Amino acid sequence: MDAQFCVSAFEEAIALYGVPSIFNTDQGSQFTSDAFVSVLESQGIRISMDGVNRALDNIFVERFWRSLKYEDIYLKDYRTMTELKNGLARYLAFYNSERFHQSLEYETPDTMYWSKFPVGELKNVA
Repeated sequence: MDAQFCVSAFEEAIALYGVPSIFNTDQGSQFTSDAFVSVLESQGIRISMDGVNRALDNIFVERFWRSLKYEDIYLKDYRTMTELKNGLARYLAFYNSERFHQSLEYETPDTMYWSKFPVGELKNVA
């Protein structure tokens, strides 16, 4: 993964979802590059970087990426960006609503989330 890939992905995300107020990442060279940092700064986005040797800061997302790669991407061998995007959408739906998680006492993330925030209560959440 290089800086230009990250810049392109981030610009696409901004176009689709809007500008975040803060961006958190690790101190990988692609995220500390002038190209990437200048995009954040030009949008007025505050930058938050995990400290050096702070492996536990993003252990949950790292574990998710491992699951995604081994349970889907490596098995499916997507050939086009369209295939990949469709496959990721299917996997995320599966991961959140069907796949049981040991760390959630063998519940799904959706089950855990909706038990804490029932549908009727969401309209009061800002």
